[in-house]
Amino acid sequence: MKLVHKLLLACIPLAALAACGGGDTEDRLDVADPVVRFVHAAPAAPNVTLYRAAIAQPDATNVMYQYASNYFDVDLGVSDWSVKTAVGGVEVGTVSIDPQRGTKYTIVALQTSATSAGTYLITDPYNKALTSDSTHLRVMNASYNAASVDVYMNTPGTDIATVTPKISGTAFNAAGPATGNDSADIPGGTYQVTVTSAGTKTVLFKGQLSFANNQDLLILTVPDASTASGVSALVKVEGTAGATPIAAI
Repeated sequence: MKLVHKLLLACIPLAALAACGGGDTEDRLDVADPVVRFVHAAPAAPNVTLYRAAIAQPDATNVMYQYASNYFDVDLGVSDWSVKTAVGGVEVGTVSIDPQRGTKYTIVALQTSATSAGTYLITDPYNKALTSDSTHLRVMNASYNAASVDVYMNTPGTDIATVTPKISGTAFNAAGPATGNDSADIPGGTYQVTVTSAGTKTVLFKGQLSFANNQDLLILTVPDASTASGVSALVKVEGTAGATPIAAI
């Protein structure tokens, strides 16, 4: 029924629907070209390049830690996507993508230990309601030294002892909500972002983040030897450059 509903809506001129959902109406109707983006979230890794088959991608060539491309269109057809070191062409990891219309894919390079790195693929079907103006939120646990994390998104000053996580139980080298499922919806605003060890109130990171409605946010926990917990957090806001550190509080 959901697919039929979307197909019926697709018969309505997009201009008439634009007011309902901002500039991503085609994604919500599953008629937009599939898109891919790349995030370098491995602090100990060198500069890397993203390849589709044997072709280096201009949106992610010779890029350093905290680089994050915006989504770029890709052709249909199954392909292997590889991340290799910019110098020497050593493979960091490979994922296979069978691009589907209206779906967004994020390839993340992350530390798998203090001395090694790998890749992870997040698939977002982007089944966002046409009338929704909420922001799309996903968490990626890219900190090998944090086995599993809970992420709280609350009004600044909130005591997390009295609340439940927004996204819970995200294991290392995994996304929350899990890849293949829709991201979580959250209204725009200013939030206290708290990362804890899963199932506990043991704080690994606390910061503050502001964003508007109708945005696409990816929060990544990353290893950081400069913090007491060994963990900090980055955020990729689609449409802006890079994956930037969330301001700690």
